[in-house]
Amino acid sequence: MGHYAKILNNKVVKVIVAEAEFFDTFVDDSPGDWIQTSYNTRGGIHYTNGLPSEDQSQAFRKNYAGVDFTYDAERDAFIPPKPFDSWVLNETTCWWEAPIPVPTIENDGQDPIVYGWYINWDEDIYQNDNTKGWTATKQNIDGTENPDTAIYEWNGSSWVAQ
Repeated sequence: MGHYAKILNNKVVKVIVAEAEFFDTFVDDSPGDWIQTSYNTRGGIHYTNGLPSEDQSQAFRKNYAGVDFTYDAERDAFIPPKPFDSWVLNETTCWWEAPIPVPTIENDGQDPIVYGWYINWDEDIYQNDNTKGWTATKQNIDGTENPDTAIYEWNGSSWVAQ
């Protein structure tokens, strides 16, 4: 079985699972082309059981296709929708990346961890100050509500309350 994406005007409109032979007899009267996509390829790397595969020849088309992805024939790659105006395409992975690196502090650093940071991109903050853009709230690891409801901004090295 393989995964196939229906492409119309360079956009993915449907993804199905089928045997390659299915297309030998399949009559599709709707416009568009079917192109194989790899369920186990992300960022140009093929994975087996969640780890990079020893045989990277199985990696193709950069990313597993999803509805509304773009198929770029020149790159032979599926590219997800651009999430924010400021993000740029990584030509190697064909993933969109924020103009500021993702924060490196993801939890409180305690042992055991009490809370983690629920991290988001805020395009409005970035557009007002191109040195900022990442925000976060505290989320307790045990699922209980964290009494600290402040929104924090990443300053490049730590989280600071707004």
